[in-house]
Amino acid sequence: MRKSIMLVAASALLCSSALAQAADTKVGILMDITGPIANFIPPLQNAANLAVKQVNDQGGLLDGNAVAVYGDTTGTSQGAVDAAQKLANVENVPIVMGALMSGTTIAAAEAVFIPTGIVQLSPTATSPAMTDMKDNDLVYRIVPSDNFQGDVLAKMVLDEGINKVAVTYVNNDYGVGIGQTFMDAYRAAGGEVVAEVKHEEKKDSYRSELASLTQGGAEALVVVAYAGDSGGKIVKQAIEGGLFTRFVGTDGLRDDLLIQNVGAEALKTSFFSSPTSPADNPAQTTLHAAFNAEYGEGADKAFVDQTYDATFLTMLAIEKAGSADRAKLAAALREVASAPGEKVGPGEWSKAKQLISEGKDIDYDGAGGTYEFDANGDVRGYVGKFVVDGSSYKQIAVFE
Repeated sequence: MRKSIMLVAASALLCSSALAQAADTKVGILMDITGPIANFIPPLQNAANLAVKQVNDQGGLLDGNAVAVYGDTTGTSQGAVDAAQKLANVENVPIVMGALMSGTTIAAAEAVFIPTGIVQLSPTATSPAMTDMKDNDLVYRIVPSDNFQGDVLAKMVLDEGINKVAVTYVNNDYGVGIGQTFMDAYRAAGGEVVAEVKHEEKKDSYRSELASLTQGGAEALVVVAYAGDSGGKIVKQAIEGGLFTRFVGTDGLRDDLLIQNVGAEALKTSFFSSPTSPADNPAQTTLHAAFNAEYGEGADKAFVDQTYDATFLTMLAIEKAGSADRAKLAAALREVASAPGEKVGPGEWSKAKQLISEGKDIDYDGAGGTYEFDANGDVRGYVGKFVVDGSSYKQIAVFE
């Protein structure tokens, strides 16, 4: 009898544990943790983790907690597909925040998330190729397309009085997209591209490419690539060879790693474009205070705002849908991100949860701005101009 009672009690305990676990809801987080943008990742992981922590501290997701399940793309297309398959088919996540790089985002979407009906929200992927994807309304992003960043970068360069440039861009979705857009806009506005080189990733030397780029008397070298791979090597080898002294980069080059490798002095006349947040945004102030209170520092790092917002939005979508049913999450995401609705900002999970439970519409305004998705899952947004300031970067202008 005693043994039977103990077995029943043990069985009840196991069932209770299983029910508690079943009430938790997984949220997929697909990041390029290793690879060419690895230096960006630690504060972005903190941003995603902060969003999940705030949700769990303020009532949880649906009837339990949110559980972040990470996948690492390794910064490659095949790695992205492998990680996406695990998230979709092993972890059975209903929605995914990520990936970060355009190439890994597109690879994961086309091979896995679109076929399995999973909504994917990238905080940073900017390739124009995403706009016209046949994605069944499943692929979204909260940064503007490189069609916009390229136009803004052309204006920045010309406003600096730079009328002749050499351009090199990495041969992937990110590099080709923004490189071509920049050159088209720059030429249309009267600038001259005196040399153009599309280069490959993961080479040890880019001296032959640099030899071609020096032809024509360019006043600056525009580099569209990642600091952790070809972009950083090209800048370093150009400086070492005395070939260029002024560089213009996009968000992939706006990486503290570049400053560490070549020194701030060598970049004192250079500048960089990057998707950013609107100026004087109280939602950003709120997030940064919470972020630095939790982690001590890092709120000002690139894409912290967007990564937090994207993670928070995925959980708002699940709460709005009332379940982890994949088929309901695209419509729910659009509803929580867009007007009309009562405004909800970073960290206001308990407010959002209460409003949703009352059947009221909400409209999330994030640290990175407002997110009104168009028919293609794209948003308008902001691009900032950054210069080197000590061991990091300082924003000196914002373009809407």
